[in-house]
Amino acid sequence: MGIDRESDIVANLQIGPTTLGMVRIYVEGEGVELPLDFEPDEAEEIAEEIRAAAAAARRIAESAANAPRKPRRRK
Repeated sequence: MGIDRESDIVANLQIGPTTLGMVRIYVEGEGVELPLDFEPDEAEEIAEEIRAAAAAARRIAESAANAPRKPRRRK
């Protein structure tokens, strides 16, 4: 599976601080529990990457919405 492919996998995502001062991203779904711990600086870098990806996705969606539609051919 690539980053640009749709998936039917359902998962829960939780994000929060740990008692040791780390930031935990916890993913749970279909028999998988994946705790990922990051230093606060790393977590901020991840947040910046998520914001950048959201902005790029928004631009793509807006571009697609504003693109001229091709006329449908009648059979």
